[in-house]
Amino acid sequence: MIDHIGLRTAQFERSKTFYTHALAPLGITPQVEYPGGVGYGRAGVPMFWIGQSEQAPSSMHLALTAPDPAAVRAFYQAALAAGASDNGAPGLRPDYHARYYAAFVIDPDGNNIEAVCHAA
Repeated sequence: MIDHIGLRTAQFERSKTFYTHALAPLGITPQVEYPGGVGYGRAGVPMFWIGQSEQAPSSMHLALTAPDPAAVRAFYQAALAAGASDNGAPGLRPDYHARYYAAFVIDPDGNNIEAVCHAA
């Protein structure tokens, strides 16, 4: 249903470095770049964009699919190493459903970013 999502940032280079490292374990990589903007996705299709802006940063929760729990854990470790803050270590979240395996981090602009696998 959603075609793409975009976030604003006043710290473009920092955010670009963060997302390039944090999303790699999920198979999400830069697909399109231009001055002040980058689109991340898979197989040549950008679906998540960040762009330089002097407006206030976007504030949102973004959940990205992971193929398995190992990818969720790798995302979490990569995100922390790239400067994220912990917002929920990898693990089952049975209050969501029995197979909901996820990890949560806060990106450099304060967004809550989640990697989730529904087949744990």
